[in-house]
Amino acid sequence: MIEIKDKLFKLHTRSTTYAFRISEGYPEHLYYGRRIPDTDLTAAAMKNTIDLGSTVKAEGSKFFLERNLLEYSGVGRGDFRHSPIELLMPDGTFVCDFIYDSHRIIDGAYETSGLPTAYGKAETLEITLKDKKFEGISLKLNYVVFEECDVICRNAELVNKGEGAVYIRKLMSLMLDLPEADYEMLTLDGDWGKEAHEHRRFLECGILVNESTVGASSNKHNPAFALLERGADESRGKAYGFNLIYSGNHYSAAERSTFDTARVMTGINPHCFLWRLSEGESFVTPQAVMTYSHLGLNGMMENMHSFVNEHIVRGEHKGADRPVVLNNWEATFFNFNRSKILALARSAKKLGIEMFVLDDGWFGKRNSDTAGLGDWVENRKKLPGGIRYIANKVNKMGMKFGLWFEPECVNPDSDLYRSHPDWAISIPGRSMTLGRNQLVLDLTRPEVREYIIESVDRVLSSSNIEYVKWDYNRHISDMYSSCLKQQGEFFHRYILGLYEVLDEIFHKRHPKILFESCSSGGNRFDLGMLCYSPQIWTSDNTDPIERLDIQGGIYNFYPQSTVSAHVSMAPHQQTLRDTPISTRFNVAAFGVLGYELDFGELTPSERRQVKEQIAFYKKHRRSFQYGRLKKVRLKNPEEISWQITGEGETLAAIYQKYKAACPGRDRLDVPGLESDKIYSVESNTQYLRISRFGGLIKHITPVYLKPDGFILRTVNKYFAMKDGSESYIASGALLSEGINLSMQYEGSGYDPNLRILGDFGSSLYIIKEKENG
Repeated sequence: MIEIKDKLFKLHTRSTTYAFRISEGYPEHLYYGRRIPDTDLTAAAMKNTIDLGSTVKAEGSKFFLERNLLEYSGVGRGDFRHSPIELLMPDGTFVCDFIYDSHRIIDGAYETSGLPTAYGKAETLEITLKDKKFEGISLKLNYVVFEECDVICRNAELVNKGEGAVYIRKLMSLMLDLPEADYEMLTLDGDWGKEAHEHRRFLECGILVNESTVGASSNKHNPAFALLERGADESRGKAYGFNLIYSGNHYSAAERSTFDTARVMTGINPHCFLWRLSEGESFVTPQAVMTYSHLGLNGMMENMHSFVNEHIVRGEHKGADRPVVLNNWEATFFNFNRSKILALARSAKKLGIEMFVLDDGWFGKRNSDTAGLGDWVENRKKLPGGIRYIANKVNKMGMKFGLWFEPECVNPDSDLYRSHPDWAISIPGRSMTLGRNQLVLDLTRPEVREYIIESVDRVLSSSNIEYVKWDYNRHISDMYSSCLKQQGEFFHRYILGLYEVLDEIFHKRHPKILFESCSSGGNRFDLGMLCYSPQIWTSDNTDPIERLDIQGGIYNFYPQSTVSAHVSMAPHQQTLRDTPISTRFNVAAFGVLGYELDFGELTPSERRQVKEQIAFYKKHRRSFQYGRLKKVRLKNPEEISWQITGEGETLAAIYQKYKAACPGRDRLDVPGLESDKIYSVESNTQYLRISRFGGLIKHITPVYLKPDGFILRTVNKYFAMKDGSESYIASGALLSEGINLSMQYEGSGYDPNLRILGDFGSSLYIIKEKENG
């Protein structure tokens, strides 16, 4: 809800209020926090009555730009904090000074062409500012209020109706000033195989920056971040969350000023950015997303999850159940033929897999990553009958069929590159820089975009393909396009070109296809891609212990319905860590479940367990994919707990990274249940390999059995012990305080009720209200 009175603007969501007013022409920020009833917010304004020794202000003004909270700041007029804007004005200076001109309210969500935006039930407030000197240059600030999920989206639009060109060097989507600065900044950082790890840094005097310069939102620094008040945790304290609906280079900064106020901004990275805005043109920034919760990280997380599920993901797959897939990549790499692929599919169907996905290697001369990329023609020597034959066979087995593409890149050893070397991004006179033996195609060129659209469309139209995994396996270097006069526009125009391609293929031509974005894993896990791709491959690292940190970071801002997670063989290809198949499932189930292995390489016992896992996931799929997720902090720093509350049930997992000798007793805390209700708690059935006991076996068998001998290897192949089952009855009040779980194995004996977790073990519990109280 938007309220306006006497140039006081109040934006209300279900639980928050955002307020600012116009002071001497400048939009002055007043408040952002818990919803308040106040009609007069003068008490919330900063009180600045006299100059300080170094204060600079306009002649005759009583409004101190540097010492007040602002909605958007300019350059060169007295505010020396980090500025969200940097323009080369028609007079050759960098000074700009935008003041209020008008406003209007729009019933509905803000939309623009070329960039994806949030959609759905909303109200939009548009504030128009004009430069004091160049009145033909205006700046529009848009505020889109999504009331039910406590989210406000913001962006800026610069319009040039004046005389002469304006050059944009920096134009942020959002700037937010806060009256205090006692916060820590939470960012998601990493690289290939270790994406989205949480890092926290306190705001000290100066600026903390979170940015990407690789041409994509990047695995190095995700565009999402948060400000948490000192002492805030999962369930308590102020939490401000931010994100950007954009897939290119981003820039976010949090500044602690010399007056102990905070300034936050986010938008397109000014790194290598320079945009000429001629007369009659406008430039629109991507939408930024902000939310607030006084209930800590879990409250902020709930807002963000609701927003993504309701206002970002769209089309046929919004709110739809995601299928359980088998992807052949880790099972075969490039070494496959038609018979091997169909054998994998048949084994998958027996265990309950719903979709088979054929990964890299099906096209051109693609028998390694050194050749063939860009040649989207089936390799009929490897796959007689082509993709249509495979798809039909998979469909007849009762499964859907999906296919891998990487249309944005090209190998120099390809027919495409030999025909059009100028389509690849490179700089004349400089040697090529390669990543994974490939170059990036220049999506700023319309003929390249057309080639990609038609090539992909031709394959998708040829067969019953119901899923696409769209990969992008490198960063952009040598950024240059011969079709651009201004090379500072390259990075942004590349992303605009990508959005045009995705919109044409997946929104217009093939809207029923389930599209999963991938970029060497999580190199492009962002809200911009989620406007086209309902789910994203989170990381090439399928080790569940690594995934605890990767998925745990992602969950702060993105719901589990968007997080693609697969069970793979152990020892894992990325770490050589050997983890129980139960833990691999227990981590992957908190997302969009898939498998990435050859089921024929599992033991009969493991295949039975996989079949049970898939059946369990299908039974609880709505909760796993769309339930309300929260993190619960445990006293043991080696343990992590994720919990999901769905329709009539809560699923609670405890993961143990490393086992200590004689540990303290584990407890299961399940906050948020109705205190006066009675609940049943059941552990999900999981199994234990006999070989887990190693040499201890010989001490309890009546005859000597060699731990790695033929007999025990055979037993281990066909038989697995049930790990300690647990069953409890407790009130919601008691579960909120925590119940004690069965002992873990402590080295002094065995009992069927022990929980044998060890290193990398886990447990999964189902909590349901008892029907008779």
